[in-house]
Amino acid sequence: MKIILDTEKLKKLELDFLMRFPQGFADPEMLAITKKHNFNRMVEFTQAAFDKVACSNIHVTADNMVKVVSRSSMVSMFEKPKFRDFVKNLNEYDKAFLVEALVNMLHGKEQLGFEAMVDILRVEKLAKWSLVSIIPAYYAPKKQVFVKPTTAKNILKYFELEDPIYKPAPTWDFYKKYRKLIIEGKSKVDKSLSPSNAAFTGFLMMTVDK
Repeated sequence: MKIILDTEKLKKLELDFLMRFPQGFADPEMLAITKKHNFNRMVEFTQAAFDKVACSNIHVTADNMVKVVSRSSMVSMFEKPKFRDFVKNLNEYDKAFLVEALVNMLHGKEQLGFEAMVDILRVEKLAKWSLVSIIPAYYAPKKQVFVKPTTAKNILKYFELEDPIYKPAPTWDFYKKYRKLIIEGKSKVDKSLSPSNAAFTGFLMMTVDK
């Protein structure tokens, strides 16, 4: 079964959004909203901090993971200190495992890295969608997706999709299907609504909730 966002419903959301913000995410009102998230600055920092060469230094990379999570407006204030303390208390072996998981997610064996990241975060009950998906979403903003539970559930409900099935525990199967859903849906709307995958899901968040 092909997983798609219904075009008719999507176009209705697009019309509603463009009536309010004629220039899409380039609209002055939207620019003021998005500026608060420092998205472009976070992308620049993440791409520099986690390229293959930079990731060769395990301690610096682990510290940069904490910086991204701590600075991100998309991660809850409740999760930030827990993640910081988690990384700080890792032994050398586990810290290397954490970094290797991220490197695989960004530069190679995505599924292996994703599942390894979930495994190590699960130890301290930190296997949350936000913590697993935030760095990839900044590193490759047109390829990866940030999974915000409420938004993901509302999108699936609005478009009456039975697959993928959302679950609180992150799984590669859901991530892969949800990412495909977002990327294909993005191609059906005006480009002003999708400068990044995060922007497109933000557009959906603002419209399906209504």
